[in-house]
Amino acid sequence: MTASHATAADPTPSTGSTARQISVLLYSDDRTTRDAVRVNVGRRPARDVEVSSWRECATAAAVIEAVESTQFDVLVLDGETSPIGGLGLCRQLKSEIFNCPPVLVLTGRPQDGWLATWSLADLAVPHPLDPIALAGAVAELGRRGRPSAS
Repeated sequence: MTASHATAADPTPSTGSTARQISVLLYSDDRTTRDAVRVNVGRRPARDVEVSSWRECATAAAVIEAVESTQFDVLVLDGETSPIGGLGLCRQLKSEIFNCPPVLVLTGRPQDGWLATWSLADLAVPHPLDPIALAGAVAELGRRGRPSAS
């Protein structure tokens, strides 16, 4: 990539800087979706962001317990999960967890953007999952990190 192709969404880290290490919680009841997200995001979704750990959850109760007991930099919630979808869970977490980490929701289709807004999600990526959009969204939220207590 040449300098003329650089964008604001993909900043070039300064010489000698290290990538920001992030931890990601991934919620879906579908193992195939969890695998697809991990593969599409990869270890390094951007030059300046590296995923140091993944925590996978298949139930809403496991997500709530994990978010209350562990600090994550990004939450990825599948809106198509059943019986408690990622959209409703996102709204619950944003309402109940102090300094909730940034949340990326996976919606069923592009037209479901309004549901992502209702859920208070920070970003949304629709199915079918686009690897570039997914990695970019995780990197963007990873740069933000968990809000600090004020």
